[in-house]
Amino acid sequence: MKNDIHDLGLVLDSKSKLLLIESWDEPRVLETLTGLAVKRGLALQMWSVTEGLRRLGFAVEAPVDSETLEPETALRLIKADPLPTLYVMCDLHPFLDDNPKLVRLLKEIAMNELPGKPTVVLVSHACKLPVEVQRYASRFQLSLPSENELMSIVRDEATAWSARNRNARVRTDNRTLQQVVKNLRGLSHAESRTLARNVICNDGAITQEDLPELNKTKFQLLDLDGVLSFEYDTARFAEVGGLANLKRWLGERQGIFLEGKGVDLPKGVLLVGVQGGGKSLAAKAIAGLWGLPLLRLDFACLYNKFFGETERNLREALKLAEQMSPCVLWMDEIEKGLASGDHDDGVSQRVLGTLLTWMAERKSPVFMVATANVISRLPPELMRKGRFDELFFIDLPDATVRAEIFRIHLLRRDLDAGAFDLPQLAAVSDGFSGAEIEQAVVSALYAAQAQQVAVSQAVLVQNIQSTAPLSVVMAEDLAALRAWANGRTVSAG
Repeated sequence: MKNDIHDLGLVLDSKSKLLLIESWDEPRVLETLTGLAVKRGLALQMWSVTEGLRRLGFAVEAPVDSETLEPETALRLIKADPLPTLYVMCDLHPFLDDNPKLVRLLKEIAMNELPGKPTVVLVSHACKLPVEVQRYASRFQLSLPSENELMSIVRDEATAWSARNRNARVRTDNRTLQQVVKNLRGLSHAESRTLARNVICNDGAITQEDLPELNKTKFQLLDLDGVLSFEYDTARFAEVGGLANLKRWLGERQGIFLEGKGVDLPKGVLLVGVQGGGKSLAAKAIAGLWGLPLLRLDFACLYNKFFGETERNLREALKLAEQMSPCVLWMDEIEKGLASGDHDDGVSQRVLGTLLTWMAERKSPVFMVATANVISRLPPELMRKGRFDELFFIDLPDATVRAEIFRIHLLRRDLDAGAFDLPQLAAVSDGFSGAEIEQAVVSALYAAQAQQVAVSQAVLVQNIQSTAPLSVVMAEDLAALRAWANGRTVSAG
């Protein structure tokens, strides 16, 4: 808070008489302004529509001044004040709409830069000033807690929990504790304390199981819903068959990315391959493996018919992703969102430009995972070296991986994988994708239920043999995709 007080003092020294602070943490804003007033020897008054003008900094609250409940009366008194008083006005902006008197009064206060005149500080979670006043206002943003401060907050809440529970110790491990601290970044002091308290108070432990709920709550606090969606259930990499090269590559970079420091942080990967090959599952698994929130960018929600709105939506989504950092940002079927058309008035090109600029300039630890099925529709600007750390090709699984995928899906449905001949199932499912293997298991369950028998090897084989996989139906497209990937990408398997 000391840095905030110092920086606020510099704003006052610039003779700005109108200051705008947007924050959800109003108590901390008032605490900071009180510290500034004490340091500078200034009187400090606060206005709200419920209490009117009242002095801050006294233990005993003054009675409500009914005469100053009206914002016009309060602003006239502020304008007439001959002293350099700090006036904090909470949630004034709704009254400025369609009220030219209030706008003019605020403008006159802001234009009077003579020494000894009062300064007005507008405080709200969000505040849009009338255009007549905007250029007279200085904006200030409270600093967010550092990682050291976040660690202190978590430890304080752990100590408080212990005191309430007969000095029992909060159970955790250093790796999980560090992940919690990193996932609290981007929140205010009060929000971080609330989330830390919620994590601990449930069972007196901070575990890996707490991370998804923590990230979901953070997502809701930041109000990111809309273009971005929060993927709550992220798969474990143990649930993804094959992809050995991708797993190894990610394992080598996990520590560096989670550390969040340095100029060479991993940027992301582009996953291309056949439909149903496991690209989406791999994107979810990356977030699960690294213990990070997974945000999905929905291009369908991104586009807007009004000029410039689509690009603005993308900028807002990317900005919000940075607020959730460290995180994984998943752009599924990216070619559908960036493929240029002849009748889109250049929207796709502007969206591409916005995305490429962010990819080149971002500093926050946001790991981007893009998936694509039709590689020919991707713009060449996105494919050049440096945009992504690596391009991985996810081909159809071989026999060994197919057997592993069968084992995973049988166990997931409470079936004994040891009772099945997995090598035979892998042999008869040659050319199947991971999604098609899963569907074969599901179909076998339905068939067995209809026949009122247990799922058997014969039932599974029958359902596999009655399915024509995409590798047969779209053999030419698959051959063309493999030919393109040869020499251009790294095999994920």
